[in-house]
Amino acid sequence: MAKRSTCGLRRRSAVLAVLSAFLIEPAAAGATLTGKADIVDGDTIKVGGIPVRLYGVDAPEGRQTCARDGKIYGCGKQATKVLANLIAGQPVQCEIVGRDNYGRALGKCTVADTELNRTMVRNGWAFAFIKYSDRYAADQAEAEAAKAGLWAGSFVKPWEWRLGEVHTAEKARDCAIKGNINREGEHIYHLPFQQFYPKTRIDKSNGERWFCTEQDAIAAGWRRSLR
Repeated sequence: MAKRSTCGLRRRSAVLAVLSAFLIEPAAAGATLTGKADIVDGDTIKVGGIPVRLYGVDAPEGRQTCARDGKIYGCGKQATKVLANLIAGQPVQCEIVGRDNYGRALGKCTVADTELNRTMVRNGWAFAFIKYSDRYAADQAEAEAAKAGLWAGSFVKPWEWRLGEVHTAEKARDCAIKGNINREGEHIYHLPFQQFYPKTRIDKSNGERWFCTEQDAIAAGWRRSLR
């Protein structure tokens, strides 16, 4: 009976994992998502359980630090706090404009009459992601001139910081991406610059594994961690 019960639990967990993956499938371009937002970090939220990255901007990662007035501070955490304060529990409306390279929805999001993407850049807590769009380049120039937010101190731009974290991890191990299986049976991979990477431990006996590239992880059926 115990064996049958365990099998049943595993089947139910597998079904729940499939349903969860279906429910958080990114919305198609042209769709509009409206509702309560959960804050993931300074440039990503979840609306109705669907991850949405703010289009055209890039904020410091959760573990990233910067300097100001001769002191080191958690600029990633601060950027996340600023976004949370802008939303302040209000309903968010996101116009989906496409998807990023990892399948996440890209959105232009607003709260009341405030566009979150533009405001985060103009306040100096996110950068215009020029590699993909110059939509917020003028807002960034305004923030830099005013020494707003991050511009009041020194920093490494998020895309450069992520690259540095990856290089450091690769020096320690050839294949540095961690493929973890959570309690719900979801297969999730963590990159070296992400928030939960240092805490994630790989148990090969449990089916967990290391990946050399994101393409390998995705091809094996794993999804990228939101943090």
